[in-house]
Amino acid sequence: MLPGWSRGQVLTHVARSADAYTWLLRSARGSTPAGSRPTTSPPPDTSATAMQVVGELQVSLEQFAAEIGELSADDWSQMVRALAGWPHPAWFTLRRCLRELETHHVDLGRDYRTQDWPASYVVWALDDTLTTMKAQGFALGSAEAIDLGRKWTITPGGPAVAAAGHELLGWLAGRSASPGGQLPVPPQWPQPPVASGFTS
Repeated sequence: MLPGWSRGQVLTHVARSADAYTWLLRSARGSTPAGSRPTTSPPPDTSATAMQVVGELQVSLEQFAAEIGELSADDWSQMVRALAGWPHPAWFTLRRCLRELETHHVDLGRDYRTQDWPASYVVWALDDTLTTMKAQGFALGSAEAIDLGRKWTITPGGPAVAAAGHELLGWLAGRSASPGGQLPVPPQWPQPPVASGFTS
């Protein structure tokens, strides 16, 4: 569902993202990461077989999971820096990885849709996204997730939108159509979170 991308490219991108997150966790515990910092830019389409691509993804995710077990309680509070340059605590890397997996699972177009997103993920991602958009002055008055019992005020005087949480997040993430009405066009997603969003 990503224009110009094959499923193999999506999976390869997720694998490289996991490598980048592993790199960040290693830096948080003071272990100098080996080699250059992994990039997550769109990978070239290759002749790799499906099994090879899936195997590579599995290895990357296993390495990330193993690195999680190496961090101490103090390590999780260490600040690391996203490839785009913005800082965040090491623990936020876990949420970035969750967002990466949930978003690109939908992008694969294999019977996993925004309505399949776990409610706990949708609530956190909406909190994170709308807090950032409020700080940026996004011209949306309010958003209400009618199925989750949650409402966010963004910019007073702007249009209001009410829909299922997954529909709101899908729209803000550029993965589904506007949930109704004349609404502003969301910025590129995800945006760097505001510091106040770093609550565990």
